[in-house]
Formats: sequence, C-alpha cells, structure tokens
Amino acid sequence: MRRLLLSLAALLLVASACQRVHYTVIVSLDGDRWDYPELYEMPFFDSLATVGVSAAMEPSFPASTFPNHYTMATGCVPDHNGIVHNSFRDPDDGSHYAMNDSSKRFNPKYYLKEPIWITAQKQGLKTGNIYWLGGDVAIQGRFPTYWRNWNEQPHWTFEERVDEAVRLMSLPKKERPRLLMVYFDEPDHTGHVTGPVSAETAEMTHRMDSLMHDFYLRLQKLPYAKKINFILAGDHGMTEISPDRFVSWAEALDDSWVEDIAGAIPTSIYCKEGCIDTVYKALSQIPHLNVYRHGELPDSLNYGTSDRTGDIIVSPDLGWQFNFAPSRNRGTHGFAPQETDMLVAFRAVGPDFKKGYAAAPYEEGRIAAFKNIDLYPMLCKLLGIKPAPVDGELGRIEQILK
Repeated sequence: MRRLLLSLAALLLVASACQRVHYTVIVSLDGDRWDYPELYEMPFFDSLATVGVSAAMEPSFPASTFPNHYTMATGCVPDHNGIVHNSFRDPDDGSHYAMNDSSKRFNPKYYLKEPIWITAQKQGLKTGNIYWLGGDVAIQGRFPTYWRNWNEQPHWTFEERVDEAVRLMSLPKKERPRLLMVYFDEPDHTGHVTGPVSAETAEMTHRMDSLMHDFYLRLQKLPYAKKINFILAGDHGMTEISPDRFVSWAEALDDSWVEDIAGAIPTSIYCKEGCIDTVYKALSQIPHLNVYRHGELPDSLNYGTSDRTGDIIVSPDLGWQFNFAPSRNRGTHGFAPQETDMLVAFRAVGPDFKKGYAAAPYEEGRIAAFKNIDLYPMLCKLLGIKPAPVDGELGRIEQILK
C-alpha cells in the first residue's frame, strides 16, 4: 500500500511539473524610452499595463545597444560581460571591436559571460534567437537551437521576424523553443535621426506598438497560448542633442598625450606613457564632462575596471557630446543609466506575471522598478533552470511575478 501511495505521489509530481511548463517570448525594441507610451499613441502598450505588468527598467552603463543586449542576455554588466561598448579597444593587439567589423563581432573571445540561451540548452531546453546580439556567435562553441545570422542579406523585415517567431512557436512540442528572443531596431533609428520628441518618432512608436499587438494576437491563437509569457523590453532610452552642446576632442587634447581613443558616450582615452595625469587635469577643467581615471568611476556606474576600457573615461552630462565632430542626429544615448531619459519601457503579460500591476521603484527617488541585469535571473526562474553566477538580483524584479 505504501509503495502504491508513493507511486501515485510521484505521478502527481510529474503531472504537476508538466502543467508548469511555460514558454517565454522576450522582445527588445531598440531605443524604446520608458515614457514613449505616455508621449505617443501606443494602445497595445497601454492595454498590457491593464492586463499585465508595466515598469520602467534601468539599463546598464553605457546605455548603448551592444552592451545592454548582452547584459540582458547574461545578467552581467558590460564591465564584466566583455562587451563594454558598441566599439572598444582590444588590449591584446590594440585593434578595435566594432559593430560593423565581422571579424570582431563574431569572435567568441569578446563575449565573456554565459548568455541565457546557453544556460537553458545546457539544461535540456530548446531556444530561439532572431537577431539578438550574441545569438549568431559561437559562444562556448554553441549557438541557440534556432538562430539567424545578422550578416545574411537582406535582413528580415520586421514583419518577417514576427512570421519566423510565430513559426518557431508553432513547432511540435518536442521541437518548440521554451525561450524565444527577438530583436527590432526601432524606434532607435528614428529617435536618433529626428530626436525622441518628434512627429516621426511618434509615428514609429505607433507602428511598433501595432506590430507587437499583431505578434501577440498571433501567439494567442496557438493552442497552448495560456502557457506563453510575453515580454516587451529594450536596451536604452533616448535624449535630445544639438551642436550647441559639444566639446571637441581636438581642442581639448594634445596629440602628444594620446595613443588611442575609442567609443563615444562614454569615451575611452588610452594615454601615452606618463600622460594620464595630464589628460585627466586638462579634461577635468572642462564643464559638462565627467572625467574618471580607470578603476575610479562611481560605484553606481559599475564600469571602468575592464582592461577593455581606457586609462581615462569621459562621460558627458546628459545631452552633451564629446567627440571629433558634433553628430548630425537629433537624439542619442549612452549616458549614465540613472538619467531618466535613458530608462526603458517594460511590459509583460502571461501566466507567471501579475495582472494590472505597475511595478514600484526599487529605490526611493527613482523611477525604475529594477535593472536590466535582473532579467537573466527572472528568465531562469520562468524557465525553471539554474542560473549561472550573475550581477543581477531576482529579489529586485520578483515583485512583478505572481
């Protein structure tokens, strides 16, 4: 009798575990600032706030595309995950990693921490990746189960990305990814060209909102729709810039002091021998520039200890530029993640999320409810897998979970 009861209990546990198998689809809308749903017509984002979770999410420093996409994937800040900026200097040979340099972008040596798709696959789950940074790189010798190479031309349109995502989520259960990550490069591009407050950005945010609505409705038609967690996130916000708020490298620095310069907002300066103090003193006297020696940045930035960052790191005030020439764009990002304009719009709905819940700020005086390093431990919890060591904290983000 006791054996029978134990067998029944084991079967109930297995059945319960099977019922708890949920799927997670996480989407990144590049440059989707936290307050765009308030500024512009985004009815789907508004509806998700009533049936799911709404929050402002804090990016990591620098608030730029490559560092933050790999941060969201790994739960580790850029200073630790290797992708310290969109472009940076390789300490091994002095060359530059750059977004448009395939020999660097696809070299696994630059990606130092384990992304969520590898963590999941090590524990027996299938994953999908459509253009999310790192998904087309053989990190630890692995790719996601399903992935798309960014260099394959032409790039899939936004609608084609949705089509592929729905196709993957429509696969038979044994082939279906438990985690699907999808990247869209708007409204970032429009926010750069026309600024975050413009008719064009308003139109683009509305387009992306409509596209996400269509995506969600198609997922809801799947027979297991009630088991899908649907998350809308992003990498950073956007702020206004102008040529009037600009500091020139050439006017601020003498060529005899500098060996190399990499990146913009922030900028890493690699000094010639004996010139670190000279460069620091010269730049520290210039208004609107926050100047730090390597390893001496504020704890709030979690940056500047990696050997891929410079001897001197310059982070301008919000809306200011430090470069060889002012940008022709009207908007940009990369500033300190605590700046309100850098925060990201976050929405989530599904069986594991609260309903109609506006997430509370994680600290008094802030707007953000959690940091993007917290996404990785949350995704691990949703997937029922053991996380790798990370900088993120489940405790900061679990307020949004049931």
